[in-house]
Amino acid sequence: LRCLPALLGVAVCASVQAQGFAALVSPPRFELAAKPGKTLRNVIEVSNRSTAPSRYLIHTADWSLTPDFGVIFQDDLQPGSCRPWVAIERPEVTVPGGGTLRYRYEVAVPADAPAGECRFAVMIEGAEPSVAHGKGLDMPVTGRIGVIVYVVIGDGAPDLEVLGPKVVTLNGQQVPSLRMHNGGNAHGRVSGFLTGTDAKGVAYDFTPSDFPILPNEERDVFLNPSTATNEHPTLTFPVTVKGTLEWGAHRTEINQRFE
Repeated sequence: LRCLPALLGVAVCASVQAQGFAALVSPPRFELAAKPGKTLRNVIEVSNRSTAPSRYLIHTADWSLTPDFGVIFQDDLQPGSCRPWVAIERPEVTVPGGGTLRYRYEVAVPADAPAGECRFAVMIEGAEPSVAHGKGLDMPVTGRIGVIVYVVIGDGAPDLEVLGPKVVTLNGQQVPSLRMHNGGNAHGRVSGFLTGTDAKGVAYDFTPSDFPILPNEERDVFLNPSTATNEHPTLTFPVTVKGTLEWGAHRTEINQRFE
């Protein structure tokens, strides 16, 4: 892992210990694009919400998604990882109490990189464990935050296909869902303008979930119902939904019955 020179004007005092993990990072996610042979640079803001100085360890990681859209971080280099392209400013920083650090990273895309997508995370971890209290047991825990980075390379793009309707349970409520497959070489997110009615003839608006669909993966896109007076209504099935789904420059019309 290469390291960039320290950013000028930022003082580092590694001898000061943190009083618990109270970091806030912005933005939580980057969705970027680059051409082969180009270097992309960006900045993460790391804020210390505690009153005392805090020391953080920073490194990159690979990651994958679980079926329920949880994120698993892998410190070991995974097959096909683009992390060798990534340089970070330095592996350890100290942020004063109430302060904010602008932390740089860069992605040097090789000239022969194929069209597709580079995905990695920048991990910000507390250098000293905090203590979690509960039921008479104090346990040391290490807080960490993963900033997800997507870099679309060249003509990389998603190629989403609607496989069919489903009814799923989400937060204790049954909602319509569309099973979708991504046959492209970059992740995709779905948006759209959808309306529908349930078995009682009640009209609803439906908002597609915007979770990422990674290349060569199938995912459920949840259609969350709402009305002008109720953000979390209970549907009576069967439900009919129609409208337009969008991802990037693509649009597709749907008219589906869920039961």
